[in-house]
Amino acid sequence: MWLQHGGCSAHYARRVRDGLNELYPNKWIGRGGLVSRPPRSPDLTPLDFFLWGAMKNAVYQEIPTTPENMKQWIIAACGRISSETIRHIRDAAVRRLQLCIDANGHHFEHLL
Repeated sequence: MWLQHGGCSAHYARRVRDGLNELYPNKWIGRGGLVSRPPRSPDLTPLDFFLWGAMKNAVYQEIPTTPENMKQWIIAACGRISSETIRHIRDAAVRRLQLCIDANGHHFEHLL
């Protein structure tokens, strides 16, 4: 299994990188990792281009009152993701990957 994360400052902290090196030795993608994620690289992961936005919309329909309350809402929102939605996400990911290949790894968002 590989782990990919963004390059924000919190992800680049020594403590975070040490933890990633321990949990995913030589198998994580990101700033400071063995496999670097290039800056401003096209987002290819379904989590980036769909799921986080959909989850935020579902979870924040009302303001969570406690961390436990938020956790329950996140679990419930995950449970409501249909197999049709998963298929749509997969198809969109395949389309993005093909556009990235067609663009020779360059930006392709304008083609979507």
